[in-house]
Amino acid sequence: MTAPRGGRNGRRALSLSVPCSLRSPPSEARVVRVNDTVIGAVLLALSLVVLWHVKDFPAIPGQPYGAALYPIVVAAGLAIASVLLLLQGLRSGEPVFAAQATSRRGLLAFAVTLGSLFFYVLAVDALGFIVCSLLMLSALMWSYGVRASRVVPVAIVATLIIHTGFYKLLKVPLPWGLLQPIAW
Repeated sequence: MTAPRGGRNGRRALSLSVPCSLRSPPSEARVVRVNDTVIGAVLLALSLVVLWHVKDFPAIPGQPYGAALYPIVVAAGLAIASVLLLLQGLRSGEPVFAAQATSRRGLLAFAVTLGSLFFYVLAVDALGFIVCSLLMLSALMWSYGVRASRVVPVAIVATLIIHTGFYKLLKVPLPWGLLQPIAW
């Protein structure tokens, strides 16, 4: 921060210097935008799948509602919001996908993010949650520019915290895969 003289009426004017790390990205760095139509359609499909799945939930004896009530209410709300989002996206007239990423690091991070999701879906049963999570988190942190010395330790700690939270506390049956012989 500097205070040069010679402003209006001889007053001092303040000028702030912004560090390079806080400035807007350079003009060659662009973003990848997805129209609301696509997001609305995906969320609508998700809500319809949930509604279809919960139709087989058992009724609770002695109560006028069953285990499916809460998922039905949430899925119906999501469906309504999805239709509104879909209509808003159609009215906007924007292209469905506006890929404007010219930064190689941005494109790489985007590709690694999508690839890691597909990798998890395809490999989690064979490799197990812990191995897949370690690989995914390491790849994601590397692609987003985290220092190499922090990638593996953070991936290990985050994986163990997530696994403990879901497997032990919430009782979600996560697949063990390769680590089945040493499952705890």
